[in-house]
Amino acid sequence: MPSRNLSFPVFDADNHMYEPQEALTKFLPDKRKNVIDYVQVRGRTKIVVRGQISEYIPNPTFEKVAKPGAQEDYFRNGAQGKTYREILGEPMKAIPAFREPGPRLEVMDELGIDYALMFPTLASLVEERMKDDPALIHDVIHALNEWMYETWQFDYEGRIFSTPVITLPIVDRALEELEWCLERGAKTVLVRPAPVPGMRGTRSFGTEEFDPFWDACVKAGIPVSMHASDSGYAEYLNDWEPADEFLPFKPTAFRMVSMGKRPIEDSMAALVCHGALTRNPDLRVLSIENGADWVPYLFKQFENTYKKMPQAFPENPVEAFRRGVYVAPFWEDDFAEMADLCGVDRVIFGSDWPHPEGLADPINLIEDLQGLDEEGQRKVMGGNMVDLFKVENKVVHNPDVPAIVIPA
Repeated sequence: MPSRNLSFPVFDADNHMYEPQEALTKFLPDKRKNVIDYVQVRGRTKIVVRGQISEYIPNPTFEKVAKPGAQEDYFRNGAQGKTYREILGEPMKAIPAFREPGPRLEVMDELGIDYALMFPTLASLVEERMKDDPALIHDVIHALNEWMYETWQFDYEGRIFSTPVITLPIVDRALEELEWCLERGAKTVLVRPAPVPGMRGTRSFGTEEFDPFWDACVKAGIPVSMHASDSGYAEYLNDWEPADEFLPFKPTAFRMVSMGKRPIEDSMAALVCHGALTRNPDLRVLSIENGADWVPYLFKQFENTYKKMPQAFPENPVEAFRRGVYVAPFWEDDFAEMADLCGVDRVIFGSDWPHPEGLADPINLIEDLQGLDEEGQRKVMGGNMVDLFKVENKVVHNPDVPAIVIPA
């Protein structure tokens, strides 16, 4: 049974599936069959994208993975002299709940989670490695969405809402993909927080070119999720510290300090400064697994720039952000500060389960919300997402199940 009983529904805005090898290959059209492949390198399986081995995710089969919450103590207390391998601990064999919605629903019952957004893990490597070929990106993303729908559905028993990916380079194709997803029950879509690739270079998704897509999301009544990804910022960092692709599991001190949260910060600045949130005032955007320590600085930048050149903004930028953006702080962030900055109605909770940097027991987040009153805690733990996704505002998980046991 869950580790504690809460009197309100819990809506976890950040859960993950671990995709099998076929996720990116099963539904590829014949003309794209050789774009994604897997090879053996010294006894380990590696993913090959357009003929080049990618180390972005060192173990792309996810047959063995770090245990959920393995890095929790690291994020609370630092390395404490441990190596990265020691911090991660012994890996575990992937269990069915990482791969399939039925077993995952049982685990959600065991964890006391009523509803969850379910994000892919491997998908984040696709767009950046194909950005010179927009049509290819659209083909591969659609193949992934077909697999996701076949395996997870987009709305599984009204509790698991998987997030099909929408890539934006060719707006007409993005609209077609959105319609395909909506016809199959999608409650949100995943858009990479990054400049949009194109044949003539990249551009901001905050410009009027993309208004038909944002408007279609508004008319469909769905929010847009922007989850941390490979947003292409290694290209900028390589000017200072030459390297190849972005390797999130092999950070350097310079890259950690310099990149910070720039991808999501710049993405939100683009939506505000280029007017998308003003021209589409009912658009709602979820910032997921990006933390929240970037928000105070972004607000300061908004306020200082607006004071100096208000004519350059379509409206007060902080007001536009507060209206349109929901923020999921990391569990080590200050939720009360975020509630003060953004409004408690725009703060949500994501555990990142079962990733090692997340929470092993997601509902324990309530312990980190003591700076909020009871109503604030209810809203953050689920109430805000319940309202946004229009699901039943009641506890729906089955508490009479055994406690979850993670195998060795």
